[in-house]
Amino acid sequence: MSILNVLLRPDQLLVAVDTWAEDALTHKSSVGAKLLLIPQHNLVLASRGSAQFFLKIYELCLQASFRADFTMEQLMAELGLVMDHLWPDYVRGAAEAGIARDILHSELVLGGWSPKNSRMMATAYAKDVGDGPARVQPLEGGVASPGEPLRGRQDSFELGAVLEAGRLQMAYLNESVGRTVAGGRLVVADLRKGQATITDLAEL
Repeated sequence: MSILNVLLRPDQLLVAVDTWAEDALTHKSSVGAKLLLIPQHNLVLASRGSAQFFLKIYELCLQASFRADFTMEQLMAELGLVMDHLWPDYVRGAAEAGIARDILHSELVLGGWSPKNSRMMATAYAKDVGDGPARVQPLEGGVASPGEPLRGRQDSFELGAVLEAGRLQMAYLNESVGRTVAGGRLVVADLRKGQATITDLAEL
C-alpha cells in the first residue's frame, strides 16, 4: 500500500513517502526507501506499491541518466512504455513465487527541474494486473495517494501539514485493510532549482 504525496509548483517539488515495507509472502516488516534521487539532473523517482518493480525502474532511469543526450522530458515520455515492457515479467515472477495477483500494483512519480521549461515538472504513472497500458498523468498541482482521507484539505508545503496529512493517510489505509500496510517514518524530498534536500521528518 504505502503513502505517496506530491506537491508541485513552478519553483518547488515536494514528495513525501512512508518507510513501511513488508515481504509479500511472509508479511515480515522492514524499512524501505520509496524515493530515490537522480541528483545530477535534480530529479526524484518515488513509488507506492511493489518495491522490486520500483527498484528495477530506478535502475533503468539511472542508466538512462548517463546518456549524453539525456533530458527529463524524454525520460518522462519513455517511462510508461518501459513499465509496460517490464510488467509481464514481473507478474510472471510474482506468480512463480506464489504472490497473489490482486496485490500487484505500482504507482510511480518522476519529477524535478526542467531546464527546457525553467520550472519544476512531474508525471505520475500507474500499473496494475489489468492488461491495459500504464496510466500516465502529467501533474499540475500534485497528487495524493491515497487521496480519500485528504479530501477538503488545503494543499500545503509546510512540513507540519505534510506530516499531518501522512498520519491521516496511514490511519485510513491501516483501518481499511485491517492490518498495518503503511507507517514507519515520513521521508520528504524537497527539490528546487539546483538543490535537493531529503528530510526524515518524523515517526508516523
